[in-house]
Amino acid sequence: MSDKNEYLITYSPLKALIIFSLPMMAGNLFQQFYTMADSVIVGRFVGENALAAIGASYALTSVFISIAVGGGVGASVLTSKAFGSRDYNVMKESIWTNLISFLFLSVLLSIFGYFFSEDILLALNTPLNIMKDAELYLQIYFLGLPFLFMYNILSSVFNSMGASRIPLVLLIFSSILNIVLDLVSVVIWNMGIRGAALATLFSQALSAIISFCILLFKLKNIKTDKAEYFSSSLLKESSRIALPSILQQSTITIGMMLVQSVVNAFGSLTLAGYSAAIRIDNIVTVPYGAMMNSMSSYSAQNLGAKKNDRIAKGYRSALLIVIAFSLIFLFVLNAFSHEIISLFLGSEGSFEAYHIGEGYLRFLSFFYFILGFAMCTGGLLRGLGRMKVFTVSSMLNLLFRVVSSFVFAPIFGAEVVYYVVPIGWLIYFSLCFSDYRKSKKEMLCA
Repeated sequence: MSDKNEYLITYSPLKALIIFSLPMMAGNLFQQFYTMADSVIVGRFVGENALAAIGASYALTSVFISIAVGGGVGASVLTSKAFGSRDYNVMKESIWTNLISFLFLSVLLSIFGYFFSEDILLALNTPLNIMKDAELYLQIYFLGLPFLFMYNILSSVFNSMGASRIPLVLLIFSSILNIVLDLVSVVIWNMGIRGAALATLFSQALSAIISFCILLFKLKNIKTDKAEYFSSSLLKESSRIALPSILQQSTITIGMMLVQSVVNAFGSLTLAGYSAAIRIDNIVTVPYGAMMNSMSSYSAQNLGAKKNDRIAKGYRSALLIVIAFSLIFLFVLNAFSHEIISLFLGSEGSFEAYHIGEGYLRFLSFFYFILGFAMCTGGLLRGLGRMKVFTVSSMLNLLFRVVSSFVFAPIFGAEVVYYVVPIGWLIYFSLCFSDYRKSKKEMLCA
């Protein structure tokens, strides 16, 4: 294996994190852009109710995405450790074990989601005037769930091997393809929500297949003894890391789904504005998510290479990157909130939808740095295998937001849903940072 792929344990921490995270940020941005393309194109060319239908579906689809992302975490941490210690036999066994396990899981979830879409949407208080379109979008989405799972696992594997440019190139390709297919199916063929969902499914499927072929080629060029295709011991170790991450990720998205059920009760106009803001929120948080995953791989590789002193230096560098992005978002979201929301709602959007969407973005722009700090700290802990506090802090963050939304939104209005968010982030960061300080002392004593 070439030394150029080992920059996370050889380059200066700031340089290593920038090189590693930028392709990941760009890739995740493209992923958000092509999912956002559904909302923009449908909102513009089909209508506000259609946008609300996709928004109603989005909270549920995020739950399954979070399971895929959490699964990728387990794969990436083990692969990063094996890669850092140059134990390529274990690395290959870990990759195959995770791919087989999550392919099986994704098929089961796909079947469940397809047949119970309507029941879940009803339980979430989805407005009846958008129910049919929301169910259609969900069912097509679930047909492509195995491809989504495989792509996320494969991307995590590439990232853990220092090959983060591969997921980036594939995401650029699939993003452009998805947007083109969206335009053709929705604007030219007038297929509405069905066309947008099919465009996403086809793009994800093609991206997953190409990713798998590239992985086969890369693994073939890494000379090792014959590796097993499935290891129960590695599955157990991967699950020890992945399950808390899946729990943390899915608990957050389930909580956001419950929060959305509060928003749903205010009607489709409020939901349309909230959905537009959530799409932008997902783009804004991409750099923080990339830094979280970067810190996981960075700390895991340096731990595996027994370079513990580099971990704290990398953490400080990650926080500087977060501050830089947060200042940019503070300016952009306050100066251009109306123009950003108008991308989704157009000139015919209702006052209520604009009020919720713009208010969400302007308010949270002052607090995104807290989320960035929390995610960097959580990513570091995850790479060190310290999952307990990381998981508990995420759940407490969510619990506070869900309970506050259910109790206070019916009294004070839908704005409460985003007013309570920064407090939850602060709880998350405080607990993770406390555990980081403890881990730092332990590493110094080791």
